[in-house]
Amino acid sequence: MVLTLAAVPSFILGVAFLFMGAWPVTGFLGLDVVLLYAAFRLNNRAARESERVRLSDTELTVDRHAIDGKAEHWSFQPNWLRVDVDDPPRPDSKLLLSTHGRSLAIGRFLPPAERVEVADALRAALRRWRGPRA
Repeated sequence: MVLTLAAVPSFILGVAFLFMGAWPVTGFLGLDVVLLYAAFRLNNRAARESERVRLSDTELTVDRHAIDGKAEHWSFQPNWLRVDVDDPPRPDSKLLLSTHGRSLAIGRFLPPAERVEVADALRAALRRWRGPRA
């Protein structure tokens, strides 16, 4: 829809400039539509990246689906899991899950402030998990 809203006026203006003899303008009007199309494609491709973090009764699992469709899976024992992130966050800060000498960076696609929010939520969930059970 958005691409059509950009392409139709560019096409009409391009034809008008072509009839006026200013044919080079037509190429530039087509170029903006092509660049807009490329931007949408790149955005849709990046939107396919996802991570799912789940805390069950026995483990914390991380499932990652990369842009290229590759799926990865990690599982951690929650008793010994540590959640680390820089506070205040920097653009290059990592959200790390660490246990027994292993570390996994998660949330790479999140802004730094949201990494801190996710870390706080994970810490709270782990505290509840480790707490007394009814």
